Amino acid sequence: MDSFNRYKSSAELKAIAKEHMFGRYGTAIGAFLAVASITMFVSFFSTVFIDTTKPVGLIFNLVISFAISLLAGIFTSGEKYFYLKITCGQPVTVSDVFHGFHFFPDKALLIQLFLSICVYISMIPMTILSYMVAKNPKDAVLTLIYSLSIILYGIVTVILSLFYSQAFYLLHDFPNYSSKELLTMSRKLMMGSKGRLFYLMVSFLPLFLLGMLSCGIAFLWLVPYVNATMAEFFLDLVKNNHN
Repeated sequence: MDSFNRYKSSAELKAIAKEHMFGRYGTAIGAFLAVASITMFVSFFSTVFIDTTKPVGLIFNLVISFAISLLAGIFTSGEKYFYLKITCGQPVTVSDVFHGFHFFPDKALLIQLFLSICVYISMIPMTILSYMVAKNPKDAVLTLIYSLSIILYGIVTVILSLFYSQAFYLLHDFPNYSSKELLTMSRKLMMGSKGRLFYLMVSFLPLFLLGMLSCGIAFLWLVPYVNATMAEFFLDLVKNNHN
């Protein structure tokens, strides 16, 4: 049997995630709403008075967005901890999602800093072009280039999400490692598994479309389900790469 066949299929990972989530959706939804409320409030309060139609306002908005993205890294760390506890059969509380604030938040920030810098660098052409298109909406060539920059941004985001998808999970398994080591470990761990994770991510698209049709209400159950499945993917990945 080759090494690929040792991994659980997407259907198996989803089934296990459903089993582990049984009876825990209430707590997971509460955790999701707590984090979403905080991040949305901070984002709204920080940007509502900024005029993004002007270069200075646009730059200021990017700086604030970057700072918020770093804060999101700490929440992501807590979120991974929350779902690792679920997949390992441990009891969870809503407060677990804030675990990242007192469990090596500096490392979570550094991991997120690296990811955010990469994303924001890829955003620079798109941001500049969006401003130019707003000033020249009838320029077809400019609009085409702007569309290509959006595609580039999407590609970079997907690649980063695949290569470094396991970094925050690894932080909780290897807390003594530096953020650089955790990022490197994630990249190595994902060698040969990026296609599997991409397929798993894409397989949720029909459910996300249904969630949109429900005016977003279904996302209260869908997001915890997806997060639990991703945690199962991590455990399966580590198990099959254990030396």
